[in-house]
Parts: sequence; structure tokens; C-alpha cells
Amino acid sequence: MARSVRSNPLETRTNRLKLASRDTLYFVTVGEGLALGYRRTVKGNGTWQARLWTGDKYVKHTLGEADDFMEADGDNVLTFFQAQSKATAYANEARKPELPKGKPVTLGEAASAYLAWYKEHRKAYRETEATVNAHILPAWRDKLIMEMTTPEIKRWHEKLATTPARKRSSNLSTQTAYREKPATPEEKRSRKSTANRILTVLKAILNKAFRDGMVSDDTAWRRVKPFENADEPVTRFLTEAESTRLVNACAPDFRPLVKAALFTGCRYGELTRLLTKDVNLDTGLIYISPEAKSGKGRHIPLHPEGLDFFKTCILGKTGKDHVFLRGDGAPWGKNHHVRLLKAACAQAKIEPEIGFHELRHTYASTLAQMGVDLLTISKLLGHADTRITSRHYAHLCDNTLKAAVAKLPSFGHQPETKVQAIR
Repeated sequence: MARSVRSNPLETRTNRLKLASRDTLYFVTVGEGLALGYRRTVKGNGTWQARLWTGDKYVKHTLGEADDFMEADGDNVLTFFQAQSKATAYANEARKPELPKGKPVTLGEAASAYLAWYKEHRKAYRETEATVNAHILPAWRDKLIMEMTTPEIKRWHEKLATTPARKRSSNLSTQTAYREKPATPEEKRSRKSTANRILTVLKAILNKAFRDGMVSDDTAWRRVKPFENADEPVTRFLTEAESTRLVNACAPDFRPLVKAALFTGCRYGELTRLLTKDVNLDTGLIYISPEAKSGKGRHIPLHPEGLDFFKTCILGKTGKDHVFLRGDGAPWGKNHHVRLLKAACAQAKIEPEIGFHELRHTYASTLAQMGVDLLTISKLLGHADTRITSRHYAHLCDNTLKAAVAKLPSFGHQPETKVQAIR
């Protein structure tokens, strides 16, 4: 930030009121080709204005009233230094080169350009494309970006939060089915979280259009803020007993995948892509390729039971073979596990039922409860940084609270086993 210019005659309201002549402009240079002017009218109140040299003429711009008799609010009533900052901002905006004038761009056109770029430079293209097609284009496809307003975007964002979640449907289905309207606090929080994620995608499309010169102003969407406290994670993980029951309840060909997730914390896609050559029995490490979600490869160490498990899984296979295959010998597909896990949860009495990702949470949560630090857990999970890890597992790593509570007195309470022994 540039240093503010000092001016004894104009800096304080006391000195400004001492100026001999009213209705006269007093200027102080505050930047190259930029001056801040002050005029006190015959009625007594002062005003600020900026004077900018454009290269061929001076341009004047009123900034607001001076705080001669009113308290400054930083917007309409300004101190000397606030007026100086506002004059600098005005000059910077006025000096911006004009964008080339062309055909106004619709949101649909901007979305196409964004997805084309995203496909080449980012991962999770299918998920992003699905979000754009399902939630953004139906509402905004033919809307000119230059005509989008803050109230319109806010109403759309709020509507997303109250609309029931979509049900998974087959490719043959032509009608969208919805779940029940969110009713519980957790369901409402979840819908707000989803609305925030969709808003992030919309803003990404619009920001790229702004950076690419398709539109000259980003104020409309910059003013729309996500819902607060909506993205607090609710981390569901299994106990050791629940994990054992679940493994035993799984179908024979699905059971190795569940075990592998508990032993490694890997995502479903990482495990289904895993090849025999990626399992090193000598070092006790498995290698997760850079095709993973984070875009970076990582090595995961195995404990003795995990190493023995993987040794059994790759027995008799060549390096290019998949470690995990379905019962018919075919590779696992994107959603092949969903019904199998649902059935296993029902048989193992896991309530509420879990998704495959909760096995990853179970791996990390177990490590956290054992006192493993967040940085180590972050590296094992392949997180980009510890902020993601901290959001989910920091509360489990904090043994300070547990140690503090352990010092509390019993308040006269005796465990049932002790009472029975005394009797």
C-alpha cells in the first residue's frame, strides 16, 4: 500500500476551518498526475474531489463530503486520509485500459470456455461438468454476464439451499427425481454446504470470463458470500468392532477392497486402479499413482497385518495386473461398490449406513486417536496441506483436553464394579 501524503492545512478539520477563503479549491498532490482537492462552501460544509491528468486534460471527480461537522463513515463522509485513498482508487480505475468491445457474452458461452480450460488444466472434470449442467446452465445459460445482478445471484444461491437433493438415476431416465425436502438441522446444513460448492463453480466461471476480458466488472458476483458455518465437517467413522463386523458381512469379492481401505486409507478409485507392480513387499510400501485426486503420487507404509494381506492379494499376479478384481475377473467400475456396501452395512447392523469414503475416515480417525500428528496423517492421506486434515481430525488429536478432564475429582461417584466389590 502506498504511503499517505501529509498536508497540514487539509489534514485536520480544525485547520480546514481556519482556511481564509471559502468556495475556493485547495489542492495537494497525492500521486503522479493526481491531486486531492478540498472546497468549503459558503454554507460551511466541505467537500473532497480528485483531479486527474489524463495526458491531454484534467478530469475532476467528486469523492464525498469532508468530516468538518459530521463523523466520517468512509463512504459518503470522509477524513483527509480516506479521501486520499478514494482518490487513488478512482485514478487506478480510470487508468485501466478499455476492454475491446465485442459481442456480449452469455453465461453459457463462458461456461463452455471454462470447461474447455478446466479439462486441460484440472482434475475432477466430470464432476465439475455435471455440476454446471445440473445446477448452473438451467438457471443462467442465456443470461448475459453483464446483466447479472447481485440480488439475482443471491436468490439463486438461497434457492439451491432449500431445494431437495437430487436422487441418483439411470442414464435411461428422462425425469429428475428428488429426495425429501431438508428438515433436520444437519440436512439443512448439508444443503447449504452443497449450495456453497455450486456457487464456487459459478464464481470460477465468471472470474475466468472477467480475467479473459469477456466482461469488464466483477462486482455483481463478488458481493455474494457463501453461507456461514455450512461446511463444518461431520466425520463419520467406525469403531474397531464395527469395522470387523462390516468386513465379515461383505461379499467375498468385495471384502478385499474394504480391508484395503481400512489398512491404507485409500480412496475407492485409488484402490481399483492399483496394480501389482505398485505393491512392494520388500519395503512394505504401496505406491498410489499421480492419477489420484490430489494430482501427486504418494507411498503408504503397511503394518505387518496389512503387508500380509497385500501379499495374499498379489499372489500369482504379474506386475500389470490389477490387485483387486470383481468375482467375474473384470475391473471394478465407478459405482460397482455402492449396493454391495449398502447390503453389508445392513447385515452388519451399521447404522446409519456408511459410504466407502467413511472407511478412509476410519483409517485416519484411528491414527488420530492413537496420538499420530496431523502432518503425518495428512501425508498418509495425500492431502494437499494440513488444513483439510485439521478440519476433520484435529479434535481427535487434541489429547490436552482429555488429560485436563482426567484430573477432575470423582464427586463421590463410584464405578458399578467397585460398588459390587465392596458389597
